[in-house]
Amino acid sequence: MIKGSCVAIVTPFKNGKIDEKALEELIEWHIQEGTHGIVPCGTTGEASTLDYEEHYRVIEITVKAVNKRVPVIAGTGSNSTDEAIMITRKAEELGADAALVVTPYYNKPTQEGLYRHYKEIADKTGLPLILYNVPGRTSVNLLPQTVARLAEHPRIVGIKEATGDMKQVSELIRLCGDKITVLSGDDFTNLPLLVLGGKGAISVTANICPKEMAELFNAWERGDIETARSIHYKLEPLNKAMFIETNPIPVKTALAMMGKIREEFRLPLCEMSQSNKEKLAEVLRSAGLIN
Repeated sequence: MIKGSCVAIVTPFKNGKIDEKALEELIEWHIQEGTHGIVPCGTTGEASTLDYEEHYRVIEITVKAVNKRVPVIAGTGSNSTDEAIMITRKAEELGADAALVVTPYYNKPTQEGLYRHYKEIADKTGLPLILYNVPGRTSVNLLPQTVARLAEHPRIVGIKEATGDMKQVSELIRLCGDKITVLSGDDFTNLPLLVLGGKGAISVTANICPKEMAELFNAWERGDIETARSIHYKLEPLNKAMFIETNPIPVKTALAMMGKIREEFRLPLCEMSQSNKEKLAEVLRSAGLIN
């Protein structure tokens, strides 16, 4: 089962190209800090501005660097079903352990269209699939009733729920039971989702504090609710700061401040405003992540 703190890892750039060395170093740091899974080529990994060869190269680097120590969950989604199938097949060929497949963006399919989209991918690929519901980016909400239908498919094993709506998550878990693993897609909901029956998170904040995020889930799993709650509140300012501007601008800026990567984006993403950068730096100082 995929569970715990799975980092939606950034894609470092250097002079317009993937910074392979920085990516490898980030992955090794995450492994040493206790991160439970690595998720390349997601929203935070700027997959939308990677070309196919770059997308595949990031997955390849990640699989090699991880070396089977934790699961690699490759982002393979698209607003084209055929394209998602193609990318998922390639991720399987490259050695990924599972695929994270976002709901089709821009098309705004119906619930029946969403069901057929995911079923087609599951039927025509071999990796375990984790659905990714993020209506704030895609303009479509994958409803619990549709997820319950999809959960009957043996290769659809999980969902990253990024609605921030605990009522929807509660209904989802009630309808699906243990047929599907529910993961938080919004760091501020990590602990509440565990209370409802979720198993972990695909996290933005874990990029900058992997040890603490992993320990939140470890504490919950061993029944140490007070420690889990304490970490939740400690991380709350960081969770908020990661969305002071559009993700992944703040998290990449934070990692640059920490000396982990270069502060480099691809258009249409760009550097943070100076005022927000100062606010971010203050939060990082308060958390002890920079001097």
